[in-house]
Amino acid sequence: MAGAVALPLAVASAGQVGDRSPAAARSAVRPLPRDDKVPSAEPARSPKLLGLGLATAARCGPEVTSPDGVEAQTCVLTQGQETWARTYYRNDTGRPLDAALTLMGPGERTVRAHCAPDGDDEPRTCETPREHTQGAPMAYTAVAEFAERGMSGPLLLRSGSNKSAEKDG
Repeated sequence: MAGAVALPLAVASAGQVGDRSPAAARSAVRPLPRDDKVPSAEPARSPKLLGLGLATAARCGPEVTSPDGVEAQTCVLTQGQETWARTYYRNDTGRPLDAALTLMGPGERTVRAHCAPDGDDEPRTCETPREHTQGAPMAYTAVAEFAERGMSGPLLLRSGSNKSAEKDG
């Protein structure tokens, strides 16, 4: 759909509709005068792109939903030499919950974050602190657990970063 919208705009900017002369096309696209005070629009050779930072790789498990109304998807993220876990969740239970997000890495390394999902049905995220990647990024997994508030609250949902194994026919 975006191509269909962009094409008429490109044609309209090249001159009058139906005017196919090379002069009309050249007059529609005029280079701006060079001014040393204005930064160049040419791409710079930099590890960062437009201030957005380095690319981030994400390995996410499936989106899961509990009968109680908790939805989550958990991912392991890697950017440069850092790895961390993030869970995207929505709490539609109408009451606050407790949540724990654990990142497990090589050599029995674990990082844990505690989250307190409100019962407002708004999409939210929870992240562990970033850590220096040890070994291969594929060696990391993450698990998020959502439970009723309190020490003995029942587990409502567990979401992992690994994709579920597909069953043969």
